[in-house]
Amino acid sequence: MHKIKLNFNVNGKDYEILTDAGSRMIDVIRNDLHLTGTKEGCSVGECGACTVVMNGEAVSSCLVLAPQMDGATILTIEGMQGLDLGKNLQASFIEEDAIQCGFCTPGFVLSAYALLQKNPGASREEIRDAVAGNICRCTGYIPIVNAIENAAEKLNSK
Repeated sequence: MHKIKLNFNVNGKDYEILTDAGSRMIDVIRNDLHLTGTKEGCSVGECGACTVVMNGEAVSSCLVLAPQMDGATILTIEGMQGLDLGKNLQASFIEEDAIQCGFCTPGFVLSAYALLQKNPGASREEIRDAVAGNICRCTGYIPIVNAIENAAEKLNSK
């Protein structure tokens, strides 16, 4: 397959890589960068497990072709620990028992991050809308929405 050169930033680090032109973002993140927190669930953009933040927007990385990464700024779950909001979200997910198997958690956290970056005062309805593309088969959605709401409240009390 034809190789292409890409330049992009992931979690605050600049990368220049050669990858297959037909690769998807999730392939580059997991296979080329070895960042395995982004999970592949359905491969068709329905489950949200592969959600990352690209240029400020939550996206399903299984639907983004690698060439679209060129010049982009991308945030994965591995980059959340270095960010106040990221740490806050992760702590809130633990506090609200919003994690069981953990497979879906990175996608939910990244979807919530993208929302709260734009709308720190998000309502429960806005939170539910923001994570509507993420599926959880273990916890149900109430603890997850509670966790995001809790993180928003902490963010707004600073």
